[in-house]
Amino acid sequence: MKIHHIVRSVLAVAALACFAPTAAQAAEAKESNYRGWKTLELNNGLIEVQVAPDIGGRIIQFKLGDFEYLWVNDQLAGKMPPPTGLGPKGEWLNWGGDKLWPAPQGWGSDDKWPGPPGPVIEGIPHTASIVAAKGTTASIQHTSPQDKSTGIQFSRTIHVADGAARVSLVSTMKNIGTKPRRWGIWEVTQLSCADRKGPGYDKDVWAYCPINPKSIYPKGFKVMFGAEDNPAFKPDPEKKMMKVHYERQVGKIGMDSMAGWLAVVSGRDGRVFVERFQCFPDKKYPDDASVEFWLQAPGKFFAAGKENVITDDPKEAPPYMEAEVLSPFAELQPGDSYLFSNTWSAANIGGNFPVLDCTPFGVTCEKFTATMAGDKLSLGGRFGVFREGKIGLIFLDAKAKRIGETKPTVTVTPAKPLVLSPDSSLTAESKVPADAAEVALSIATKDVEFVGILARAPISK
Repeated sequence: MKIHHIVRSVLAVAALACFAPTAAQAAEAKESNYRGWKTLELNNGLIEVQVAPDIGGRIIQFKLGDFEYLWVNDQLAGKMPPPTGLGPKGEWLNWGGDKLWPAPQGWGSDDKWPGPPGPVIEGIPHTASIVAAKGTTASIQHTSPQDKSTGIQFSRTIHVADGAARVSLVSTMKNIGTKPRRWGIWEVTQLSCADRKGPGYDKDVWAYCPINPKSIYPKGFKVMFGAEDNPAFKPDPEKKMMKVHYERQVGKIGMDSMAGWLAVVSGRDGRVFVERFQCFPDKKYPDDASVEFWLQAPGKFFAAGKENVITDDPKEAPPYMEAEVLSPFAELQPGDSYLFSNTWSAANIGGNFPVLDCTPFGVTCEKFTATMAGDKLSLGGRFGVFREGKIGLIFLDAKAKRIGETKPTVTVTPAKPLVLSPDSSLTAESKVPADAAEVALSIATKDVEFVGILARAPISK
């Protein structure tokens, strides 16, 4: 049996750096319960992940503190799937949360998946187990039944480590049949757009994803379902950023983004969800897209050979957005497996701010600036950070050579935004080298062990 490892060393090193141990609560995996379902829970004191094996092995909830990011179907909460995995009329049971599907989606062809529903893959119980119960990293694994219609079986290992608001996911797709198969792994994450303080929807939910400068699409994206002029989809050609605003009009777009990240901001609560994933510009993708966004809302769209109508009934059009990440196609001989890795992160950004940039260590929401005012350095910017630790400065010369630094002293946490101002304590004792042309925000653990760079900025004089 051959395994295709789709893992880049740079991402692996970055992930390990982010998971460097701190004095935070030990990561833990345990049996739990969420909204009436038996679950396996991952928790490290910052984030909580609830995996529900009985309803298709999905991640049914992801939390930063008490803030729940994922949409859950209230009509199905706590219920168990029938043996068929389908509703009374053979319909899809949309439980919510996050799951894996095969891509591409389509109808009338054996090389396309006509779901949902896909009852074997995501509608009936998965097997699941705790791989690592407690320590610097805790892990859970779940595996789907074998799906003879697609010839594949999914499994996924989910890791949470100390001190980081980050989840590492490694998904495996195995050809369990007797003939070659060609599928991509399609991860579908349903993010709540509900008004958390009353009925209706949150009008301040925005998604951000960089547009590929070499996109095959003239606008950097394509409309897959719904109206071409859907006002929810707002490309910014100048900043090369796709912005998706949740509005009550159904629609879906696909993007060939190669930046390797997307972010969804719940602006009223000042929370951001970030997914980072691997990109392979030289490989073929299902739908010619690495990222897709679906808006569950009223309206019309054409699919499965017919026009489909979603009414404004909250049960039919609950407010959620799907952030969907796709792997390249995998050419699988019988017995072959394909691995695809990605991460989720979360942070408090303090309000309804855009995401301008993203690193493995956090997001930039207001531009990082550095200005010399006499012999003092003035900093500006707003960030959400993905781990507990401390922030310091690193100074670089015109050739990007490191020529100085400050000891990390400013405490940061995913639970609070990092906002820099001219009188920031970060610069109180900083001595700027005469040849410094650039400054970087460095993140260290609580024990002042270097983790990585959050952002960089030229020094204006």
